[in-house]
Amino acid sequence: MEYVNLDAQVGDLSGVLDPARYLRHLPSISGDLPPGARAFATDPGHYDFRSRRCVKDLTLRTVRGAGGEEMEVEFQHSCWKHDQDLLIRYVGVSGFVIDPVEEGRETDLGAVILDEILPHGDGCSHEIACWDGTLTIVCRDFQAAWTDAACSSKS
Repeated sequence: MEYVNLDAQVGDLSGVLDPARYLRHLPSISGDLPPGARAFATDPGHYDFRSRRCVKDLTLRTVRGAGGEEMEVEFQHSCWKHDQDLLIRYVGVSGFVIDPVEEGRETDLGAVILDEILPHGDGCSHEIACWDGTLTIVCRDFQAAWTDAACSSKS
């Protein structure tokens, strides 16, 4: 990640997640983001850890169309924080990398820590850091949709 700090130091605490630098930079780059990416990145709840629309703690469920021009990445809610799942549809995909911490865990990256969306010559790059790896997609644009999810008392 270029701006989001995944290992900040706050007082005596280390390993604190801090999107503040990215959020300070976002107004200067948001006009260079494609419309769908811009809407997702600038959503007021996106980096608010208390918001149900914050990506933190979602879990990667499925990647469809990997290696193609169009892709879908689906994230599952965590019942203690979210009441919706997240589906992101990428168009004009020109780059896709899953970088797992451990070999063979490409679809089991653990919970989302945070993400960062930046302008790119092909449209935008979307880097999603998880506890056990990173997913990076370069595309012309993407649409993010939150969909209702049912939580059971066992989740």
